[in-house]
Amino acid sequence: MCSCIADSTAEAFVYILSQIVDSMGTVSARLPDEIESELEAYLDAEQLDQSTAVQRLLADGLEQWREEQALERLDAGEVSFTRAAEIADLSPWEFARLAEERDVTWVGGDHLDDDLDAL
Repeated sequence: MCSCIADSTAEAFVYILSQIVDSMGTVSARLPDEIESELEAYLDAEQLDQSTAVQRLLADGLEQWREEQALERLDAGEVSFTRAAEIADLSPWEFARLAEERDVTWVGGDHLDDDLDAL
């Protein structure tokens, strides 16, 4: 292989890697001792580095928050079933299963036409 191709491939890789790094924000937080010790236990149990563990925990927490928001808004009649599934970032079938698990009634007259149109 020509060294000029290897050089351009390496340059492209470095560029792509720099774009990925630049697109990731940095968050810092002060943790109470209890949470810090729980985080350490999580790191050990999952065999993760601190950055990966915090990213995973934040992603899981935000996913749960989106689902709760969607269920609450659906239950309050603020949004249609389809819109609630979008808020939760779930397919309609996954969201139906979640609503059933959480005992949230989602078939109602107010948004039924919107839901039927969306299907």
